[in-house]
Amino acid sequence: MRWPWQRDRSEPTDLISISDPALASYFGVPQTYAGVQVGEGSVLGISAFWRAVMLIAGTVAGLPMKTYRDTAEGERQRLASWLDNPGGVEGQTPYEWKETALLHLLLHGDAFLKHIFNQGGAIIGAIPIHPLSVSVEWEKDANGRYTGRKLYRATLDTGAVRTFTQAELTQVMGPSLDGLRGLSILGVARNSLGTTIAGDRAASRMFGNGALISGLVTPEEDITEEEATAIKAGLDQKLGGWENAGSVALVNRKLKFTPWTMSAEDAQFLQSRQFQIEEIARWTGVPPHLLMQTEKQTSWGTGVESQNRGLSRFTLSTWTSRFEQRLSLLLPPPVFVEFDYAGLERPTPEQEIDLLIKQVDAGLITPNEARHIRNLPRIDGGDELRVKGAPPALPAELPAGQSEEVPA
Repeated sequence: MRWPWQRDRSEPTDLISISDPALASYFGVPQTYAGVQVGEGSVLGISAFWRAVMLIAGTVAGLPMKTYRDTAEGERQRLASWLDNPGGVEGQTPYEWKETALLHLLLHGDAFLKHIFNQGGAIIGAIPIHPLSVSVEWEKDANGRYTGRKLYRATLDTGAVRTFTQAELTQVMGPSLDGLRGLSILGVARNSLGTTIAGDRAASRMFGNGALISGLVTPEEDITEEEATAIKAGLDQKLGGWENAGSVALVNRKLKFTPWTMSAEDAQFLQSRQFQIEEIARWTGVPPHLLMQTEKQTSWGTGVESQNRGLSRFTLSTWTSRFEQRLSLLLPPPVFVEFDYAGLERPTPEQEIDLLIKQVDAGLITPNEARHIRNLPRIDGGDELRVKGAPPALPAELPAGQSEEVPA
């Protein structure tokens, strides 16, 4: 196996993969098995998918992104940096910046951040660039050999194409097979999401053209069109509405009523629609109950609480770690950036109070530190650690008949 920068210069570089969606679209081949086009606009129209990606992006955007430095004494010191407001003074707010970057990474597998420099050449901010407007390639030296670095060709809002180096643009990459671009969920889950989109369109067509009636009324004698209209209006008036609940309808005609029930095929259609929600939950790592799918489980209890905690451990951390490590490279060592999950994983008030009492009694934190966590005012003498005394020692000699076992 050879890396891209180890290729021979005689090898052609203007090749197109047969799996390229642009090539398939050129020859009229549908992008999915369902025959529908899958893009960010169409998939965000799926309610479950919108809920999943916005839950991940919105939750991570709400986490504080703090800058730290480890001191020689082994302590962690909080610092101020440009990452406290990465969008700049006149740009996006920190929440908007993180949400936009997360959406780019979730949907397209990459988040591209164009650096903003001050007059001294230091980074003071970064602007997210849409991944579809950026192409990535390996950099070559003057001899045509690959250097192992990347070049980014971005189409700006003005229409101009500009080339950026890694010193001018940062790429936060998702799961990758070649180290050049991250895998896009729109590409990997294209067929599954296409089936969901096709199901939405089929449901719309069914409700638009299907027979949504409660039943059929068939007269046992020939009637005119005017009489049929009068009979229907009379039935609607006597049977419709809450005020006619439990009443008896009187019709001076011989009529036969046949209820219109859902067929087995329609029931299977609804089951397939519910299955698509579970598919989206698997693709995104969001528990089904957070996508409002609670038919197969209760909405209360420790099981759901454990799933909510598992969301930050197994799903959110896989995305935040990519930003932490990549953005830390833009800071001078040993300074690094880290997302603070303390607020997200905060226990219930009862559990938190019990935990704070135990920490104060064990001498881990002071009473004022515990009161600060609970947003309470400071007290006099609350800055000293309080350690409970050791249990009293047993007497040297035990009374006659007393066991040597110490009660728990």
